[in-house]
Amino acid sequence: MSDEETVQELAEEPAEEPQGEAKANDASRDKYRLITGEEILENGEARPSTLAFLGMYILGALVFGVHLLFNNPPTPADDAPFLTKLAANLIQWTNWDSLPLGFVFLMCFITWANRMLNISTSGKWVTVALLFITFLPIVISVDNLISSIVNVFSSSDTTYNFIPIDNYNFFLSGLLFLIAFWGFTYKYQRSFSYAVTTNAIIFQHAFLLSRSHRRILFDRISEVMVERTPMGTMLGYATVTIMTDSGVGLVEESVGVSAGAGGNVPGTSSSSEDGVAAKASKGVLRSMFAFMSYQRTTRRVDHDPRHCFYKIRKWEDIKMMLNEMHRKHSQSNMLEDIKTALNNEQKSEG
Repeated sequence: MSDEETVQELAEEPAEEPQGEAKANDASRDKYRLITGEEILENGEARPSTLAFLGMYILGALVFGVHLLFNNPPTPADDAPFLTKLAANLIQWTNWDSLPLGFVFLMCFITWANRMLNISTSGKWVTVALLFITFLPIVISVDNLISSIVNVFSSSDTTYNFIPIDNYNFFLSGLLFLIAFWGFTYKYQRSFSYAVTTNAIIFQHAFLLSRSHRRILFDRISEVMVERTPMGTMLGYATVTIMTDSGVGLVEESVGVSAGAGGNVPGTSSSSEDGVAAKASKGVLRSMFAFMSYQRTTRRVDHDPRHCFYKIRKWEDIKMMLNEMHRKHSQSNMLEDIKTALNNEQKSEG
């Protein structure tokens, strides 16, 4: 190989890198729907930490553990504590192959406790999934019962079996639900992506059929708030929330004691036949009911992963970047730049 050919190859190789970078930039531009001339700042992209949804991973492991418990019920030793023996005996007494009531009761308690704690795993769809897991053995048992009755009264030799499962397999079902919990949690965590560009802040979300895209200009920011929970401090992540004058970053909720639903209280509706005393007594009852059902509306910071930098690791860089871009795009800074430009123009003329 001649020296000219070697020099020519070395000159052509660097041309591949800009082409790859151009493809990556085009992909980011399409992903975040950037406008002409807009670029993502260096280290301006972020995603929720993998440990941000640790509660969902723990809940999936707990469901799998309950399945393992009923798949192989423990046999306590003779010198085991009374409560341990009682728990083991309850599992054995209620762990029937045809109707595992003990499993259903325990999963009902876990579902109720998870919902009542009102934590990150207490959402509507998680509760629906837990209820499905809870009552699936009952559905299979009822299906087997219906199939048996149909087969008894059926004149043909065909065996009817609506659900092709004879008994609920605790190990395989628990393993399947564990994989489903962890798989959907990982997919959900990866569905959020955030970007700080030269013009705005972008929050992107795409999960299954759900899509959302929010774009906030820097001059709309009124406050940048960072929240670190004890778990976040140990694991190295924090939530950065953007608040604006229009209410972005805040959510309203009703707080108070409610004695019932709104509307007319039964037995207190006025009629033309009521006397003065009856109307007065019904008015007092309606006033008391209205007082008891009154709810105070408050505003709190919204930590919805779709509208904030939810539990990210590069939170210090993002916060500094937001503050710097907000200062650069603020009206006071723009007025200062105009003032400086006018002063320089006057000096040059003088």
